[in-house]
Amino acid sequence: MPESFKNIWAPWRMEYIRSIGDEEAEGRCFLCDYWGSPEKDAENHILWRTDDAFVVMNRFPYTGGHLLVALAEHEGDLEALSDNQLSAMGRGIRDSVRVLRAAIQPQGFNIGYNIGQCAGAGLPDHLHAHVVPRWAGDTNFMSVVGEARVIPEALEVTYTAILRAAEESGFVQ
Repeated sequence: MPESFKNIWAPWRMEYIRSIGDEEAEGRCFLCDYWGSPEKDAENHILWRTDDAFVVMNRFPYTGGHLLVALAEHEGDLEALSDNQLSAMGRGIRDSVRVLRAAIQPQGFNIGYNIGQCAGAGLPDHLHAHVVPRWAGDTNFMSVVGEARVIPEALEVTYTAILRAAEESGFVQ
């Protein structure tokens, strides 16, 4: 083994690896579980809710601050959404960008939907948008060669910073 070889420990990934397919096999959807449990918002890292949607931190992020904007309703077909649902998603995305800019000062964003399993949707039956903050130089050899991502800050620390910015922006009551 080369002298420069280093181990990167990411024990939080095992929770994800073990959970792949569990919810679907049990007929459950974690986003529906989150929506139906407002008393667990802090535990589930929900930042804020509206009548039709909510914003939650991705527990298995591409980068620190990776948010999901999800519908309240369990619906995976973009074409089936009402105008109100589409507006709620758009507002959630816009407001997520605003709050992330205030909380962690990203230099850019990747924003999008993965519709259908072949398009990368890990939860194909519950529409949600990804809001991924980006910085110059945040992609490196780790993703390409090491098939790993390095998230430089603990999820709880990032959640607290983003929640504070959401409160200051008036998104959290």
